[in-house]
Amino acid sequence: MDGTALLTITVLAVFVGFEVVSKVSSTLHTPLMSGANAIHGIILVGAIIVAGQAADSWVLAVALVAVVLATANLVGGFVVTDRMLHMFHAKKDTAKARAVEPKGGGK
Repeated sequence: MDGTALLTITVLAVFVGFEVVSKVSSTLHTPLMSGANAIHGIILVGAIIVAGQAADSWVLAVALVAVVLATANLVGGFVVTDRMLHMFHAKKDTAKARAVEPKGGGK
């Protein structure tokens, strides 16, 4: 595939991604993006495969940079998802604590 085709695909992917993300409501944006970041682990697999088959040193360098960036993206997705889940658990624990507390001071 030549450079023009790759550039065309990249530009179209940017436009489609922008349109899809801009149509998502703000309440669903964070869970959707954290899940999508976690799914992007396939990029890490692709970068490792490219690094394993690299014949030139500059291809290996670019592949290693891709591995580092994909790993950061993957870990970031899991961290954001975990943080969001803790936010929901904190509300449940607070509600349980309020339900267990005796009313009227307990005297």
